[in-house]
Amino acid sequence: MTTSRPGLAQLEMRGNFINRHIGPNPQQTQDMLTELGISELEDIIELAIPANILNHEPLKLTETVSERAVIKHLRKMRERNKVFTSMIGMGYYDTIMPAVIKRNVLENPAWYTAYTPYQAEVSQGRLEALLTFQQVIIDLTGMALANASLLDEATAAAEAMTMSRRLSKSTANSIVVDQDCHPQTIAVIKTRARSLGYEVIVADPFHDLEQYDFFALLVQYPGGKGEIKDLTAVTAIAQAKSALVTVAADLLALVLLKPPAEFGVDIVVGNSQRFGVPMGYGGPHAAYFATKDDYKRSVPGRIIGVSKDSHGQLALRMALQTREQHIRRDKATSNICTSQVLLAVIAGFYAVYHGAEGLRLIAGRVHRYTQILAAGITQLGHQVLSDCYFDTLVVSTPNRAKRIAAQATEANINLRVIDADHIGISLDETTTRENLRDVWQVFASATADLPDINGLDATVGECIPEALLRNDRILQHPVFDRYHSETEMMRYMRRLARRDIALDRSMIPLGSCTMKLNAATEMQTISYYEFNALHPFAPLYQTHGYQQMFAELEDMLCDLTGFDAFSLQPNAGSQGEYTGLLVIRKYHEVRGQAQRNICLIPASAHGTNPASATMAGLKVVVVACDDNGNVSLDDLRAKVVEYQHTLAALMITYPSTHGVFEQAFREICDLIHQHGGQVYLDGANFNALVGLSRPGKIGADVAHLNLHKTFCIPHGGGGPGVGPIGVGAHLAPFLPDHPVVEGVNPAKGEHGTIGAVSAAPWGSASIYTISWAYIAMMGAAGLKRATLTAILNANYIAKRLAPYYPILYTGKNGWVAHECIIDCHTFKKTCNVTVEDIAKRLIDYGFHAPTVSFPVADTLMIEPTESEDKAEIDRFCAALIAIREEIKAIETGAADAENNLLHNAPHTHRLLLEEWNLPYSKQQAFFPNNDQHDDKYWPPVGRIDNVYGDRHVFCSCPPVMED
Repeated sequence: MTTSRPGLAQLEMRGNFINRHIGPNPQQTQDMLTELGISELEDIIELAIPANILNHEPLKLTETVSERAVIKHLRKMRERNKVFTSMIGMGYYDTIMPAVIKRNVLENPAWYTAYTPYQAEVSQGRLEALLTFQQVIIDLTGMALANASLLDEATAAAEAMTMSRRLSKSTANSIVVDQDCHPQTIAVIKTRARSLGYEVIVADPFHDLEQYDFFALLVQYPGGKGEIKDLTAVTAIAQAKSALVTVAADLLALVLLKPPAEFGVDIVVGNSQRFGVPMGYGGPHAAYFATKDDYKRSVPGRIIGVSKDSHGQLALRMALQTREQHIRRDKATSNICTSQVLLAVIAGFYAVYHGAEGLRLIAGRVHRYTQILAAGITQLGHQVLSDCYFDTLVVSTPNRAKRIAAQATEANINLRVIDADHIGISLDETTTRENLRDVWQVFASATADLPDINGLDATVGECIPEALLRNDRILQHPVFDRYHSETEMMRYMRRLARRDIALDRSMIPLGSCTMKLNAATEMQTISYYEFNALHPFAPLYQTHGYQQMFAELEDMLCDLTGFDAFSLQPNAGSQGEYTGLLVIRKYHEVRGQAQRNICLIPASAHGTNPASATMAGLKVVVVACDDNGNVSLDDLRAKVVEYQHTLAALMITYPSTHGVFEQAFREICDLIHQHGGQVYLDGANFNALVGLSRPGKIGADVAHLNLHKTFCIPHGGGGPGVGPIGVGAHLAPFLPDHPVVEGVNPAKGEHGTIGAVSAAPWGSASIYTISWAYIAMMGAAGLKRATLTAILNANYIAKRLAPYYPILYTGKNGWVAHECIIDCHTFKKTCNVTVEDIAKRLIDYGFHAPTVSFPVADTLMIEPTESEDKAEIDRFCAALIAIREEIKAIETGAADAENNLLHNAPHTHRLLLEEWNLPYSKQQAFFPNNDQHDDKYWPPVGRIDNVYGDRHVFCSCPPVMED
């Protein structure tokens, strides 16, 4: 008997990336199709998707590129980047990520595939790491409270401005910004202030502050040109005017300098990039935000707090969650959703690994080298203007700045040209003696002898006065003194990782957040030196690899979306929303219709939508949804007529937040356009459209895409995220630009742009390679198949669960889109079981819960993604079906109404140490599935008391926690 041999095409298909990314194999796909009563994957298109949104034009994307070919291509691309020694400073510095952190966090899916810790019981590892980050910030700034990171220093400063406006009792409408702040920070502040109607006064607060009326003051410490100044007087003047004082502080400098809190300031912001995170041509990096305890309920972003669990043990959670946008909506304190958790974790671990003494050595070395460099430049006959500095010098170079900078590039060094007469030089952790000699050579005459480093080291004196130096102890918690050997550090990070459920352990079936595979091949590039070591303000001729990648990625995204142009600058989905609305506002203003300030938003929208609209200076008007979860056309028609002269935009998510393809999408867009508005598409669910529909061709004028969802950038426990926006040609001239780097918006026209929305010109540049690689390896055919498989998986789950849980919304022919919502509200009436009980019981089965009570209370929103195979989906469905049987036992009286499996979930290992007196077996509690015996996830804590945590807000490291 002979066996047929597969042909070459079959062999190639079996090994290609598409089959690695998409979970179900052909037989599993066919089995699910059969269960749903169809025979081909393509049949889904006619059954589930409105015909008038379909794209019939072929994509321009290349055919699928193999993993090996992609790696080769990216290698050539990175070789086009030229990594010089960058002494530009301006908030970005080279640093050294300890290899143990790189290998065990940055490159470890246990960390980078984790989700935002809304389910705290399965997130204790990353929560502890974030609490440690908060402790680092609290110690170094001296403030009472810090959050768990923001997006970048510039946007953190903008958040401080809006928080100051909320808290200040001043009636003034101005903010004074130190003229020595970084230019990118000033630019982002101006963008944010313009949309909110604030005046920005850029001045020297150390000389003429008294003459201004203002509600906020922002000062750089040390200044952007390096000078360290006493902040006591300016703080007193500002606070006498009822203004709040924000300091943008360099974290490494704070290891040596007097902490901002000792000057009495109100808020401290900055970037933690220097703590082991590569520059990455601009990001991603974790900003920090610290303030006084009195202001804790106004802090933007997330705060990690200490609470207790059902056993009375310490447990961590996100504190003060009532500030989250999905609750407060247009009244939210900020639109921040994704932050930069993975990078905050790395920065916190950097501090843990080095400890207080190690950080002092690093900071001390940077400062000492800077003093020696200054003395040598002076010895060579040049005037160093800096008197009191940490790591940055300004050198007087009359009419020679550009020439000297050009000479420096010949030695592969980038210096900062401040103006024609001044050069800036910043040192960092990687600076060597050879670098000092190379800089001296640039300033030396042809016959001059170079200064002697050892001789200068023996004679140079301290330039920082005693009154501006730290005199307190930092990082005294035991965590900063225990893990200085690589062995112990490695074990510490593993202990934290095993406390969590990330994608490396099981599927994370979250609706709205698309926790799909982040393939190893895609992730390789984030460790490439030529991508991650570039300064964001390096000359463009040194960044040709990045420029090529940006151009190719933008072309890919334009092809997939039907838009004419993209901006890669917004470094989160929420920032994309904000940016897109600013572009729409600018468009109306240029056309002489500045009165258009009404933003219509469906009641079902994600909470960042109304928060972003408010930030963009728009007034939110809610549009009702009908009983099927669709936008109410009757209400929409009434609203567009009512606001026809002031309508600016409609924000709409498609497929809807309820997980259905609304039939009337094109009609909705036409209504908005007929009444003078623009359509903003929230692209959070674009993963259900890729390869099937182009938003720019079906009525949308602007959309953001969540690259951290649809295009495989990992969620990282709550960031990094990226939210670039695509626009039609009529909006392209208004896309963001940048104050430092030219050419960020090549379509910029005579009316100008909206300004800068992020600190870096191309946002979180170093992770765009992930999405580029994903699109290249999937190609047009693979992306379409991924979309159809995601829809198939969601409908298979809906079919499996429908006999046990009502499916809340369906669309055409009873199909859902990429996610389904199951209704759990009746259980509260029948047996006092809540949707939270179900979520916590899923932990005992080894699963992270779906999205709880959003967009509808008492529901679970489930999204399986295309990356999960049928076996994992069946395992998840079996868990929910088994839980329904457990609920039924309570309903019928077979199980105790109060003391039962659901109310007591999750069941921790601590129960094994106690006398077992529960009315069910240990097998039911700990091993409800037979497949758990070999790989049991043990929740580290019991159910967390959220109310206790909010009443007793404690947001720094407690005494050492037991494992």
